[in-house]
Amino acid sequence: MYDVIIIGGGAAGFSAALYAVRYNLKTLIISNIDGGQITETTEVENYPGIKHIGGLELGQKFREQCEEQGAEVVNDFVARIEKGKSGFKVHASKVHETKTVILAMGSEKTKLSVPGEAEFASKGVSYCATCDGAFFKGKRVGVVGGSDSAAKSALLLSKFAKQVFIIYRRDKLRAEPRTVDSVHAEKKISIIFKANVIEIMGDNVMNAVKLDSGNVLELDGLFIEVGSKPDSELVKNLGIEVDKSGCIVVDAAMATNVKGIFAAGDITTGSNKFRQLITAAAEGAIAANSAYGFVTDESIEC
Repeated sequence: MYDVIIIGGGAAGFSAALYAVRYNLKTLIISNIDGGQITETTEVENYPGIKHIGGLELGQKFREQCEEQGAEVVNDFVARIEKGKSGFKVHASKVHETKTVILAMGSEKTKLSVPGEAEFASKGVSYCATCDGAFFKGKRVGVVGGSDSAAKSALLLSKFAKQVFIIYRRDKLRAEPRTVDSVHAEKKISIIFKANVIEIMGDNVMNAVKLDSGNVLELDGLFIEVGSKPDSELVKNLGIEVDKSGCIVVDAAMATNVKGIFAAGDITTGSNKFRQLITAAAEGAIAANSAYGFVTDESIEC
């Protein structure tokens, strides 16, 4: 039996694993993607001590460090979690037993839910500029959204595409000021404010989008960056409390309302819902500390 099983391999999950093994807890981390959403970020420049690193590289380093410290890492999908007599059973490709669970599944990209989106997924429609940007060299592409992620995606795409259009429903980007300055300075990027995509059009692949103004914009690709929602479907059968947006409700110790289950990262209500790499890592560390206290009935304070 494990002392703790961590579900999710982003900053929160690997941070939790790193602390858990340093507390001498028998630790398993189950993740389908090493690094989580950070792997979709081209450049990370806001993590203390690291001036510049690619998101994919950072995600790989998360895993390497945890395995070096003694954590067991498995790439797998968790189907369900059930309460057992002396802990929990985590059902993946095999059943694992554990005294505690740390939920760190993160969030999943929000869809536009417009005609043509599902039909042209991977046929022009993408949710990851880092993954697919290079396929659009010399093409015309659009980015839907006005957040920091959307702005950074547009900047990345400008390195490949002939022209990039940001399509945003508001009249001002909501990205970090430095990112906004970079967007405005990039000649390949044009911004269409107060506009919504209402249909994605094409034949075998997408070739245009229709806006709510009635205008049709010819595009070879569309990158959707309209936020994300917590991936909390897995915990519904456990009676874990979630808020109206689906985020797992946690206290200052990252504890849920179910004893022995903790949560960390984008999936929680913690850190004032400030979805950042550094806050996810901090929550993971706190969750591991709390799991240690639960398993040993002791606490570690600094």
